[in-house]
Amino acid sequence: MQQEQIQALGDELYQALTRRETLRPLTERFSDISIEDAYHISLRMVERRVEAGEKIIGKKIGLTSKAVQTMLGVDQPDFGFLTDKMAFSQGEEMPISERLIQPKAEGEIAFILKKDLLGPGLTAADVLAATDCVLPCFEVVDSRIENWQIKIQDTVADNASCGLFVLGDSAVDPRKVDLRTCGMVVEKNGELLSTGAGAAALGSPVNCVAWLANTLGQFGIPLKAGEVILSGSLVPLEPVKAGDFMSVSIGGIGNASVRFT
Repeated sequence: MQQEQIQALGDELYQALTRRETLRPLTERFSDISIEDAYHISLRMVERRVEAGEKIIGKKIGLTSKAVQTMLGVDQPDFGFLTDKMAFSQGEEMPISERLIQPKAEGEIAFILKKDLLGPGLTAADVLAATDCVLPCFEVVDSRIENWQIKIQDTVADNASCGLFVLGDSAVDPRKVDLRTCGMVVEKNGELLSTGAGAAALGSPVNCVAWLANTLGQFGIPLKAGEVILSGSLVPLEPVKAGDFMSVSIGGIGNASVRFT
């Protein structure tokens, strides 16, 4: 793709975000769009957010589930950038009816780093050594692509379908919990919705963070001390609307909850 077209599509996605509008899938409009093109489009979209006053505070990993990868016909995860405007604290109401278009919630484990991580060549042990703590998390993804009709290039260009997220208030040392076998239970409006385990995300959430650090490291981009890293969903995506209440409990880590408005 030409640079001018990449810039224009990044601007178009940013406008869709701010206006809460959806677009036709990019892959329908541009049959030759590559994953590399899509990442450049995403960077333009994020650049617009930063120009508007947002601050990058971390990164997220998506498409960690084999089922989702198979659905989209890909063999790799993707990533996006988190900003301060996306972050909510435990107990805060999340105004999805004002901020998002077609939100879906997923339970995850969030990592807070105490040291920079710069790949390639990093291992799970390196990730654990660089992690200050892990917390329970709800990520609420959103798509600027109509009806979630996305292929890998669509979601990558759309900053990995980033929406909003909430961190629980219980932080634990990741070396004191088995992140592969820890169980997750998600409830919606007081009823059991889904269960999962750490192994659902590339065998372990730690592997997801290592993948991200090694992937970005090829371009000289580090995961930075103090950043929030969302490691990928352990349960299926769940559509949510104003009035819903969701909670997640992760064995050995703690709980997080969110009420949507």
